[in-house]
Amino acid sequence: MRLLPVLSLVLGLCAFAGTANAAEAQTAQQNKMTVCNKEATDKALKGDERKAFMSDCLKAKPAAAEKAMTPQQQKMADCNKQAGDKSLKGDERKAFMSECLKAKPAAAEKAMTPQQQKMADCNKQAGDKNLKGDERKTFMASCLKGNAA
Repeated sequence: MRLLPVLSLVLGLCAFAGTANAAEAQTAQQNKMTVCNKEATDKALKGDERKAFMSDCLKAKPAAAEKAMTPQQQKMADCNKQAGDKSLKGDERKAFMSECLKAKPAAAEKAMTPQQQKMADCNKQAGDKNLKGDERKTFMASCLKGNAA
């Protein structure tokens, strides 16, 4: 019995949230209409000219809505442009694109942090000494603290 009022309240809130979203979308469309209408008035357009302008203006997507390319899409576009500049075709183009897309970006090849460098050095030393198991673990802990040579 108590479930019915709660359920009614939840459904009412969902319906209200749906109309709020619709109102926001309508407001955005109304703003676009206002901007386009002002531009048409500023250009003193009349009749068919105004109608065509308004149609184009309302269909246009705002610059902010255009999606920026992901790093992978950017890399693909860059490699594709390079292949086009070199006039590559067929298997040559395919091989070039494969290598180009596998290449690491310059930003990814940045220098290691001091901690990463220390870890690599200690790891190499442990490998050179052929240390295994607990012995390696102890050595690495000591090396990373700066106690090992």
